[in-house]
Amino acid sequence: MELIYTGVGKKVYRDGDRLVKSFDETYSKAGILNEALNQARVEETSLNIPKILGVSVIEGQWSLTWEFIEGETLEALMEKHPEKEDEYLEFFVDLQIRMSKEKVPLLGHLRDKMHAKISASSYPASVRYDLHVRLDGLPRHNKLCHGDFQPSNIIVKADGTPYIIDWSHATQGNGSADAARTYLLFKLHGKDELAEKYLKLFCVKTDTAIQYVQRVLPIVAASQSVKKKPGEAEFLAKWVNVCDWQ
Repeated sequence: MELIYTGVGKKVYRDGDRLVKSFDETYSKAGILNEALNQARVEETSLNIPKILGVSVIEGQWSLTWEFIEGETLEALMEKHPEKEDEYLEFFVDLQIRMSKEKVPLLGHLRDKMHAKISASSYPASVRYDLHVRLDGLPRHNKLCHGDFQPSNIIVKADGTPYIIDWSHATQGNGSADAARTYLLFKLHGKDELAEKYLKLFCVKTDTAIQYVQRVLPIVAASQSVKKKPGEAEFLAKWVNVCDWQ
């Protein structure tokens, strides 16, 4: 097997026409099996998604096996062809909108996940309370939410067909919350101009007020803070405290 990616606690290998993701002991068995279950459930939609082929233990480590999709990530294409940024961004947003129209009723609910993340965050009790109230005030939807929708998680085949990968955070819920996370991820990666362009395009195409998505940002920032990624805490704290709590 050829090692093609190393992340925190996981490694991804290519084995011919298969992709194998191996997890170390920092990942729980329940979390790994839940990722496989999410993937299997989303496979039942009309979206292009690599099919999961197996769950196994390889050399003492839990592993997931998918079909390998030959292509380039949308992120790589955007970096390679900066003159096509607007074209690729429109492609990206259209795919996100198409995804949000799918229904996967057996997935967990985004609202429940966000409440748990807020409770697990290190912000003061008064801030956590306001975040919980804000979350409960959002309209209740059951749209398919990816949870990590960014150009690096889209594989584009040579014929232009997009495949969405990494469904470990998939839920059903409010699509604008998923868009808020995408916006925040662009900002965290230092792509401020692209983040603003993305948010404006998403809101125009979905006829959504930018202020509506912005109201979700403190909730998404608080949930992101639980990951405790180096260098993110101060940035996220500004977003969590950016709104007037009324």
